[in-house]
Amino acid sequence: MSWHQTDLRLTPRHRGFHLVTPEIERALADMPACRVGLLHLFLQHTSASLSINENADPDVPRDLEMAFRTIAPESLPYVHTCEGPDDMPAHVKCSMIGASLTVPVTNGRLRLGTWQGIYLCEHRAHGGSRRLVLTLHGEP
Repeated sequence: MSWHQTDLRLTPRHRGFHLVTPEIERALADMPACRVGLLHLFLQHTSASLSINENADPDVPRDLEMAFRTIAPESLPYVHTCEGPDDMPAHVKCSMIGASLTVPVTNGRLRLGTWQGIYLCEHRAHGGSRRLVLTLHGEP
């Protein structure tokens, strides 16, 4: 068994659900190949999150964004407001969705289902660049 780790910086994105599977696949391709293993993804932020969801229909990310804006709206009487009205709702959404994922890897490739993709869920209006730590553990 071996361990490998790398960092991936994602380009800034606006609020919404953004498919980042291709960027993760490129970073994985630069790591030593595993015959069988696990890729752990950890997002080093508290106002964005990671999700695996449907990657084929563009209505899915739009509907997810609409649903989460409804669940954690900016209009609630939050106490933590020093970073703007979108900050505390972003923390709520991150707590609900999570900041990490683990995906199986076979022969150096992600083992996502046919209709699955990895999304960066950007919860701030303008979130800035986001950092991911990719940790691969498996058999060479």
